Amino acid sequence: MNLLLGVALVLGLMIMIHEWGHFIVARMFKVRVDVFSIGFGPRLFGWKRGATDYRVSALPFGGYVRMAGQDLSEVDSNDVAPTGAPDELMSKPRWQRALISFAGPAVNLLFPIFLLTGLFVAVGLPYSAFLDLPVQVVSLPADAVGKPNALQVGDKLVSINGVANPTWEQAQKAIKQTAPGEKLKLEVENGGVKRTVEIPLTENMPLERILGYAPLAAVLDEVAPGTPAEHAGLKEGDIIRAVDGQKVDYWGQFVERVRGSSGKTVKLDIERKGQLIHAEVTPQQGVAESGETIFQVGVIVRDPTSYRRISFTDGVRDASAMTGERVQETIGVVGKLFSGRVSVRQLQGAVGISRAAGEAVRKGPLAVISLMVLISVNLGILNLLPIPILDGGNILLLTLEGIRRRDFSLAFKERFVQVGFVFLLVLFAYVMYNDVVRMLPTHS
Repeated sequence: MNLLLGVALVLGLMIMIHEWGHFIVARMFKVRVDVFSIGFGPRLFGWKRGATDYRVSALPFGGYVRMAGQDLSEVDSNDVAPTGAPDELMSKPRWQRALISFAGPAVNLLFPIFLLTGLFVAVGLPYSAFLDLPVQVVSLPADAVGKPNALQVGDKLVSINGVANPTWEQAQKAIKQTAPGEKLKLEVENGGVKRTVEIPLTENMPLERILGYAPLAAVLDEVAPGTPAEHAGLKEGDIIRAVDGQKVDYWGQFVERVRGSSGKTVKLDIERKGQLIHAEVTPQQGVAESGETIFQVGVIVRDPTSYRRISFTDGVRDASAMTGERVQETIGVVGKLFSGRVSVRQLQGAVGISRAAGEAVRKGPLAVISLMVLISVNLGILNLLPIPILDGGNILLLTLEGIRRRDFSLAFKERFVQVGFVFLLVLFAYVMYNDVVRMLPTHS
């Protein structure tokens, strides 16, 4: 049930939003729309309003808007040649047709802003609960321990750049406000002894290099299907107690040892329902949210969430910033795919996305909204790629025709679309195959 609801909420809604973008701009330019379909293939059910047949079709992974007088080379045309009627697509200027193609991805990129704004204003801005805690150094990276005039485990932060008794959130703000090359001025207390510490900041210096690891226990909130962690038998709720015999108290310690494994198998001591068990897992290369290639095992930490009520203006600002971050991350991953720095095997297809959607429904509204934002941004960016059959390919073709000041031949456009169709079909099949293989218990 969670799977079906997740697919409907995430895939179905995001596809409908995308097609609605094409539809609304087509109607704005007075183009007649014959079919608005969620899914491909035979019509299952629907209704007709005006000239448009709104339908749900048999194959749910996709959708289309069929406009009157479409170019016959388009895969969702009805093989009815344009008649030249003023309400047909091919009767409209190229710039209008390009905007109609652009509207679908544009709506996908704008929708997360509206969705997140509604969440932030109605429920609050979600953030890690530990950010409300006062700063105390609980653990440091291995190469930062014991350095002179540096922080030590047990240090309590009395002030940072003049901010007294800061929480983790206030400390992070103070760090962001300090330019690279400048020094953070800290006053700390340990065992009743106060001292001053100065830390020179460098570009993109991670938080753990400054204040140590966040006070997050190494409890697994999610084990991704088909990953080394799943094949090793790790489960949601497991507590990582040690890696290769080295004690683990905090999530950052576990991450540090996995990333520093260089892909070699590591031995884990795990607490599960009060019992200590052992497992071996072999990290594999993956892509972090920042786009950086790292070693990972496919797990997510349990990070308790708090909410802060904010104004509508702040909600729009934070929603825009979060959406912008997702756009940058997606563009970075796409760039690494084309450069070969990220393998196509790491892509999730319809099966993987469906499982993720079902899992999100099980976890609750915040997980569903987060996945919807991610899928919507991905749909927007990927559909703008200049690949034949995608919206970006159609925009490219219209741009080239505009430069030539005449249309390409129907035969050329058919070949153009066929190349894109075959490419996407092969890619879809390959990604689907990897999705299925990840689900097999014998896969490693």
